[in-house]
Amino acid sequence: MAKAAQPTVAAFLKGLPADRRKEVAAVRSAILEHLPPGYDEAVRGTMIVYEVPLALYPDTPNGHPFWFAALAAPRSYLTLHLMPVYGSPKLMTRLRQGFAAAGKRLDIGKACIHYRKADDLALDVIGEIVAALPPERWVELVRAARSRGR
Repeated sequence: MAKAAQPTVAAFLKGLPADRRKEVAAVRSAILEHLPPGYDEAVRGTMIVYEVPLALYPDTPNGHPFWFAALAAPRSYLTLHLMPVYGSPKLMTRLRQGFAAAGKRLDIGKACIHYRKADDLALDVIGEIVAALPPERWVELVRAARSRGR
């Protein structure tokens, strides 16, 4: 049986209720504005992801492109998955300080930021973190973490 094609980002957004679409689109715009060249934007499952193409990093553990960031819209909240902050204490500190300076509450797990509205986020700091890691540098950090057994 043929594998079903993933929807486009436009189709993903269109499938969201208007209020949630507006909020996800605002965060997506902030990411795209700062995203270094070389990452791909795609829909994977129930998320918009920003990933390193396999041509740049083919030796991933599962054979799939390695994610850098992702946006999701579960039922009761929205999420921004910002993977670099999980592996970088420096970036996590910058994120925490940026949210505090902006007077925003940071609701985060290991790398998953929960929000209801884009205004809940310190988008300038998120943009700064996104801009800080071109794909080649992100791959270096991932490889270093993998070699340490993370």
